[in-house]
Amino acid sequence: MCLEMNLQTLFQDFNPSKFVVHTCLLIFTALLALKLDNTISWSYWAVFTPIWIWKFLVVLGATVGTYVWWQYPHFRLEGEAYIHYKAMLISLAIHLILLMFELLVCDQLTTNRHVWILVFIPLIFISIVSIAICIWCVKHDRSYELELFCAVNILQFIFLALRLDHFINWSWEVVFVPMWILMCLSLVGEWVLYSIMFAGILLRTPEVNVQQRRTSFNSALAYTFTVIPILVFQVLLTNKLDEWLSLSYIVVVSPLFVTFATLIIMSFSSKGGNKWWFGIRKDFCQFLLSVFPLLQEYANIAYNNNVNRQTNEQTSEYRDDDSIKDKKHKNHKKNEALKPIVPITSIDVPD
Repeated sequence: MCLEMNLQTLFQDFNPSKFVVHTCLLIFTALLALKLDNTISWSYWAVFTPIWIWKFLVVLGATVGTYVWWQYPHFRLEGEAYIHYKAMLISLAIHLILLMFELLVCDQLTTNRHVWILVFIPLIFISIVSIAICIWCVKHDRSYELELFCAVNILQFIFLALRLDHFINWSWEVVFVPMWILMCLSLVGEWVLYSIMFAGILLRTPEVNVQQRRTSFNSALAYTFTVIPILVFQVLLTNKLDEWLSLSYIVVVSPLFVTFATLIIMSFSSKGGNKWWFGIRKDFCQFLLSVFPLLQEYANIAYNNNVNRQTNEQTSEYRDDDSIKDKKHKNHKKNEALKPIVPITSIDVPD
């Protein structure tokens, strides 16, 4: 197995935004499940702490980025600075509306003084606005994972609000029909099945280099460990809510841990990210090396056990060649020693 370790390569494609978001969601999911199981007696405001940290970092990053934008006008001439700054402001607006929804959810879970349809209004509004944002992001080649998630789940949010307010008495399997459709499309469509088939084709194509094969295989593996656990979680959750299973919530959400762990690992190979968060104006790897110069020494160090294996193989080949030569030399001496000794006889030829 070829193992290569390189600090610079590790952080060169690192996306800190996705890392923070998925880590916070992982911790929040675990805390919420423990709260619903009555394993911990924290208030919901404390359970939502990872969400508050996430939103605080978003607001702080946008504030610092805006300060740098107005304090140093010449920075606006750097490449696509205007597009990056607009994308940051759009993301800030989405997160602020999402924060309003999360505050209403937390207050509703604590006091139960609102109707759920009122709580979901900010989320439904985000879903409608996200359609236009997705179009803008596609036009300017920007990432739009959160906006796309909200846009395609608008019907799901409406069903959840109506079901929680008991305006509809459908079973939870029916309530989650929009999510079932989305997951089936993800499973059969581009994410899982297509990536697996594409990786299989590349593995059987000799013209494709090793790096492309490895990339396609890793993508197929990542998509599989992202989509399938969500589907398993959805099955367990619907059965739990319909009281067909008596599992604890920590068991129900356990497949999501696999998904979030996969997404966290994928954040180290997710290129992109807005360079104007916190006003860094550069890739995270370059920013990290400029802030911590000591890391530059370690960033230039790479370890590859394949090189060691090749060296060992060459050394073993040299040893084998030497041993073969020694054996040939010994066999030659042995053959010389086993030759019969014949006396020299001179034959006189008469004149």
